[in-house]
Amino acid sequence: MLKIDRDRSGAVRITFVLRPNTPRGRVSVVGDFNDWRPGEHELRPRSNGMRSVAVTVPDGAQVRFRYLGEGGHWCNETEHPDVRQVGEDSFLVAIPPTRKSR
Repeated sequence: MLKIDRDRSGAVRITFVLRPNTPRGRVSVVGDFNDWRPGEHELRPRSNGMRSVAVTVPDGAQVRFRYLGEGGHWCNETEHPDVRQVGEDSFLVAIPPTRKSR
């Protein structure tokens, strides 16, 4: 699952989140934002048991990515409604949701 919002500078922050042990072992998110380098954005355990890592990209950036687990196990983002599958990659246009005015 993903969380998309803005950081303090106004850039778009994408937080990649996986459930515990799905897949098992160490997992990193790789994509065009890190030149597909495994291990650069490794998901870390959180106090709620989930694993996550955040990356910052420009507003409106077109982001291609996949999750890479131990032993070369690749998987895609399947839970976020704005993510499409393009070939073997997950694809997202990084636009945070607009806030509703009160």
